[in-house]
Amino acid sequence: MPELPEVEVVRRGLVSWVRGRTIEGVDVLDERSIRRHALGAGDFVGNLEGATVADVVRRGKFLWMPLLDASAGTLDPSPSVVGRPAVALMAHLGMSGQLLLQDGSVPDEKHLKVRFRLSSSDGMPEQLRFVDQRIFGGLFVTSLVPTDDGGPGGLAESPLPLIAEEASHIARDPLDQAFSFDLFYRRLRKRKTGLKRALLDQGLVSGIGNIYADEALWRARLHFARPTDTLRRAEAERVLGSARDVMLDALAAGGTSFDSLYVNVNGASGYFDRSLNAYGREGQPCKRCAAAGIHAVIRRDQFMNRSSHTCPVCQPRPRNSRW
Repeated sequence: MPELPEVEVVRRGLVSWVRGRTIEGVDVLDERSIRRHALGAGDFVGNLEGATVADVVRRGKFLWMPLLDASAGTLDPSPSVVGRPAVALMAHLGMSGQLLLQDGSVPDEKHLKVRFRLSSSDGMPEQLRFVDQRIFGGLFVTSLVPTDDGGPGGLAESPLPLIAEEASHIARDPLDQAFSFDLFYRRLRKRKTGLKRALLDQGLVSGIGNIYADEALWRARLHFARPTDTLRRAEAERVLGSARDVMLDALAAGGTSFDSLYVNVNGASGYFDRSLNAYGREGQPCKRCAAAGIHAVIRRDQFMNRSSHTCPVCQPRPRNSRW
């Protein structure tokens, strides 16, 4: 399943190619890919045709496109409701969902599920296509609701204080400019759990998946079972800063990809998996320890029905571990 950097790569691509364009037509080729839209294909198409993509927003791994209808005019981020979108197209990529920009002359992909025909724009492809081999992902139209803190809904090009209803329960992510470290640290200290379990809690901080949690903890030299209520502020800043840095590194490389089905909006795979330091490196030398002339190998532990990867030398397990 794509992690936050992969979704952000897609968001940035969509901003460049789709923002400001009108959806002139929608072809639903497989209704299983809009199963989350409870009112069916007719209502799905009716909500989208004639609407203009006002922006592309991401919070954590949630991705949505606020829509302006034909009478709404330009996007207005002010408190007035005039000219502000009320609904959005939500995209859940699942395990294999892809959003691809293609010219109309390009043959349909084998697993094409939904096609959006866009208004013309110089040098830009005519269609946005949702392709999904495993059909774990999907598209649906959802309502936009005010954010609980009055800030932007997520990472976007406009400061619209609205969020897709299905994403309103999750916290902000480390790449969000409105993320509050003070709020994060207060909540973190109140939890009596292990550090990695807390990092994976979307109600505390969103968008950090298993891969990036392992990488952030390795960079911060902290063990995944460190009790959160013993974490000093400087340590919390270090691990959150590490999570942010590893995500930015992944963004620069196009995301991590352990599945050949993951591609960005232009069809290119990510390459960050080649530079991972902890995740998936069980039995291999710890790069940091090796650089210091110390022999240490990455170990793998079972954790929440998945795995955690650590170096036993530079990430020693605490005595009072919490898993």
